[in-house]
Amino acid sequence: MTDVVNPGAAATGITLPSPALRIPPAAPADAAAFFAARLTYQTDVSDVHASLESGAPGFVLLDSRAASGWDQGHVPGALHLPTADIPARAATLLDPAIPVITYCWGPGCDGATRAALALAQLGYQVKEMIGGIEYWIREGFPLETPTGLDHRTPDP
Repeated sequence: MTDVVNPGAAATGITLPSPALRIPPAAPADAAAFFAARLTYQTDVSDVHASLESGAPGFVLLDSRAASGWDQGHVPGALHLPTADIPARAATLLDPAIPVITYCWGPGCDGATRAALALAQLGYQVKEMIGGIEYWIREGFPLETPTGLDHRTPDP
């Protein structure tokens, strides 16, 4: 483990564990399994955008926000299905043979996670788009609004 010298005790040579390494990293095989599993459940906005741009994404993108969020703007081509409506409406809107990727507001919202859980419990293959609409917008990707497509400047 990497230690750092305690600035207040430099003369005594006392060291403290690095705050970042107080709990040591996992063994490489365990880390590989964890990160592979994480990628099984999540994808990011850049990969979703590239897939949509290809014209054959191989999934349905599902916006799980309420109507008020959808109306403010959403990913072009996304399907609007609020989380609360999934049990009653998923079977009429989604093909169980096609994977679904969910999104909501952003990292501070677990709506996409709740939607993914509801879909998985109904038998759908599902992933979550981490970052949500917030990071979609931050990347400068187009947003469909009631007045048309909106292109915002990406964050630096």
